[in-house]
Formats: sequence, structure tokens, C-alpha cells
Amino acid sequence: YEPAHKGLPHEEYWDTSKYLNFIPNLFKKVRDVYGDNIHLLHDVHHRCTPIEAARLAKELEPYHLFWLEDPVAGELQEGLRLIRQHSTTPIAIGEVFNTIYDYSTLFTEQLIDYIRMPVSHGGGITHLLKVAAMASVYHINTGFHGATDLSPVNLAAAIHFNLAVNNFGLQEYMPHQDIVNEVFKTNYQFNDGFLTIDNSPGIGVDLDEKKAALYPYTMARLPVNRKTDGTMFNW
Repeated sequence: YEPAHKGLPHEEYWDTSKYLNFIPNLFKKVRDVYGDNIHLLHDVHHRCTPIEAARLAKELEPYHLFWLEDPVAGELQEGLRLIRQHSTTPIAIGEVFNTIYDYSTLFTEQLIDYIRMPVSHGGGITHLLKVAAMASVYHINTGFHGATDLSPVNLAAAIHFNLAVNNFGLQEYMPHQDIVNEVFKTNYQFNDGFLTIDNSPGIGVDLDEKKAALYPYTMARLPVNRKTDGTMFNW
């Protein structure tokens, strides 16, 4: 899965009212069919206003989500206060954050439950250790972003990092395309829902520069989103 494509960005359309009516029924069906013994996570992709997100979180409570991700835009941290007033659904946020100061208020006011800022966005291992340490004081766990827009180097570093902190929660993992594995030689494995890593020196990922030279950079763009009335909206 990689939503970025070459050329002009693909346009998608969005209707929040239809979304809010659909999602609770979807999770009810999943629970009815598969029961309560699997973790369910949902990424809102910051498409809701605070009151819409509060409604969504409240209506999803009976289905006991592992987390609700990015229910509001990360820049609008005050919106998380409103969600907390209405729901106990766990909240994960921060894949666009960069420093501990993006999180400090969210920690001290206990507005979130999982931090999403990955190693490559969060100032590297040293700075992210500060973030995780502060989060642990408030019983907030890690849940680092791990989509395919981040390289195998980032994932390997994240696995090492997760093994070193006591408030590890979850590591997002999406397998890279085969073409990526031609360039990056990795030492981690994913089996039965678990990521493991061996004791290779350093992070444990080697870069084949000759292979990399065969794939020069080409620009790609994420989609753009419009509401059904044509208004530009958060993708």
C-alpha cells in the first residue's frame, strides 16, 4: 500500500456525515462476526472536527478499540480535550509531530494514550527516548508510525527502540514492496503478528548503493481530498 502516485495528485471525495453514520455499524459487524478477542484500530486521518470526533469516539466505545488514531488534526490539540470529556476510547496521535513540546501538554493533561511520532520524525533515538520517558510517567505507551513512507532503516531502529523502553505499546508495520528489499538488506522478520530482530551490528540494515542508483528519485504526490460540494479538505 502506497497512496502516492506520479503526476498530478489523484482527487478523492469525502462526506463526513456518511462516514459518521457508517463506521459504528462497521465495527459492530466486525465484533459480531469475530468477537472481542482481536484488537481493532481505526485511523480517522484527522478528518473530523472536535465535536464530530467526540461523537465518533463515544459511539465506538462499545466495540473497545485498541486505539482511535488522529481523530482531529494534530495542530488542534485543544480538540482532544473535548474528546476526553465525552469518551474513554483510547486516542493515538502524533505521526506528524517532531519534538517533545508537541506532546508535553497532551501528556500532562492525559489527553492521549499512545504516541505515534516515529524515530525519523522525532529527532532520532536520543530525543525520542526523552519523549518515551515523559510519556511513561503518565502511563502513555508508544505506538510508532510504521507505514511504507518510512524506510527499513527507520523500522529497524524502531524495533531496537521498542525493546529498550518499558512503555512499549505497539509497532505499526506495513511490508515494503519487493523493489525496496532489493536496495535494503534487513535483519528483522515479521511472523504471526510479531516483529523480531537479530543481533547484527548497529541497527542491522545494509544499503546496496549500486542497487539504489538504479532507482533515481521521481516526484510522487499524495491524493487531494474534496468534500462532496467541492471544498478542499484534509486528506
